[in-house]
Amino acid sequence: MTKIHFDHRQALPSGEEKSLVLGRRGFLVSSLAIGFAAAAKPVLAQAIHTDSDGIIAGEVKIPVAGGLMPGYHAYPAAGAGPFPTVVVIQEIFGVHEHIRDLVRRLAKQGYYAISAELYARQGDVSKYSEIKDIIGNVVAKVPDQQVMADLDSAVDFARATGVADTKRLGVTGFCWGGRATYLYAAHNPAVKAGVAWYGLLAPPMWDPKADAVLDKAKGLKAPVLGFFAEKDGFIPVSDVNKLNAVLAGTKSQTKVYPGVEHGFNADYRPSYNKAAATDAWGRMLGWFKENGVI
Repeated sequence: MTKIHFDHRQALPSGEEKSLVLGRRGFLVSSLAIGFAAAAKPVLAQAIHTDSDGIIAGEVKIPVAGGLMPGYHAYPAAGAGPFPTVVVIQEIFGVHEHIRDLVRRLAKQGYYAISAELYARQGDVSKYSEIKDIIGNVVAKVPDQQVMADLDSAVDFARATGVADTKRLGVTGFCWGGRATYLYAAHNPAVKAGVAWYGLLAPPMWDPKADAVLDKAKGLKAPVLGFFAEKDGFIPVSDVNKLNAVLAGTKSQTKVYPGVEHGFNADYRPSYNKAAATDAWGRMLGWFKENGVI
């Protein structure tokens, strides 16, 4: 892939305007939505906002099969680089403000972080006000094989920037992205470590014939730390126990937080639990360090 030269004062690679026009023909989403997804509102006052002081952050266009996929990246403004890389996989609401904030938080920890809008071909989930409509109209139409290929393209894009060291590659994802984190750790042997936040372990409700993490976990190519919630209405603790049995004898681990709900890291929602989220974030950073990402 041709190396992309960045002007640090711009969010987009130079010379890409013509390709952007062509790329839009194959995508329903050509740029990221502003703010939070409609289905995620009302946004609570507790929502964390991470500024861009000391980092370079902005929207990018990622070359993928069929065109250009919008994404968001951030990395330290100072330092020689290239920086260790973390791919952040979106929650069910896409790459909305919460996911972009997480990307910025990782950049402030010394990482090059990137998140791709993986629903871009199928629809704009930011406009839907009901989660059931997001699942039925968009998520159910996004095949796992496409997701894996697009994540590969995000890694290729990161490498081409010249500021990301993809030999030190980590992946983390939330909710929908938690499941995808396990799948990607089984897909890409270049991944050194993964951290999955409350990802479905059984076949997903939008496609009962899709791969179950409980089956794919046998083929993980990198250790994955999975965070789960005791009171998760989507992922019973019994499923986590089954996962632990599959992972026995490997470096992968799980952590179940007692008394909390699905989405405990989503600081803009009522499910947020500061103590659990803070502990898990620290464990994630430690996991990446322990396994050679940074």
